[in-house]
Amino acid sequence: MSQNPTDRRKAGPSAVLTAAVLSAGLMAGASAAQPMMIEDFSDGKAPDWRYVSDRVMGGVSDGEMQMITQGDSTFSRLTGTVSTANNGGFIQFRRPLEVPFGAETSALKLRVRGNGERYYIHLRPKSSNRPWHYFAASFEAGEDWQEITLPWDSFTAQGGLRAEFDPTEVTSIGVVAYGADYEAQLDVAWIAVD
Repeated sequence: MSQNPTDRRKAGPSAVLTAAVLSAGLMAGASAAQPMMIEDFSDGKAPDWRYVSDRVMGGVSDGEMQMITQGDSTFSRLTGTVSTANNGGFIQFRRPLEVPFGAETSALKLRVRGNGERYYIHLRPKSSNRPWHYFAASFEAGEDWQEITLPWDSFTAQGGLRAEFDPTEVTSIGVVAYGADYEAQLDVAWIAVD
């Protein structure tokens, strides 16, 4: 893992990203100079993303994903209270990927700011057959916008998942506040692969 230093509308229900757009980006390949964009929230739309919390399994965490516009910037925001009570401990927004990341890619990149807490990216592979099977990498998000780079080797298998990380096997991505009792506020401008 490495780290490189209003109008509010709730995100719509999950949908699948247009395959042609993602396929074209993957076929073109990703380079260090031009990462391939997975999501740019600047258009104020996020129909492929959906909010999920530990309440689906009896937890008590509570939050939401919103699209926020401040000045000339629009971004997604994850806010809420993460609680480990009742075997809980997460809030997140996630989306499926119709086309996985390319074999030539080396990292996930995102532009974020937050409240100084630790956040996570969860990548679910095809071999996941339980909700708790995923690869995770963490980062801290301070109050100023910053670009974070998470190399593939920073993602570790979770929940008993028995698989080696392979970007071509990833089927979904989640942006997650997880694992401790805290107030979450994470803004995400874009997510890309390099």
